[in-house]
Amino acid sequence: MKLSKLLHILSVISGVLGVFAFLGSWSGGMMYYGTMMGYYSQGSMMGGTMGSAAIFFLIAIWLQVATIHHMMVEKTGETI
Repeated sequence: MKLSKLLHILSVISGVLGVFAFLGSWSGGMMYYGTMMGYYSQGSMMGGTMGSAAIFFLIAIWLQVATIHHMMVEKTGETI
């Protein structure tokens, strides 16, 4: 499997996880009963914590940029 295909698959997975984290925290609200797994509240999922939806989105964007770069490199026949 080419590296660009692997990066693309990982970016899609990260994007989907980000969407699920965002929707889960958005629908949960700030109450305890609206938390995911009893711990992650809306503020912690959308904020700057390591398990937040924003981090998943940033990882997905970074992986898509890497995918585009590796696709361009693979077109020229170079190997990395």
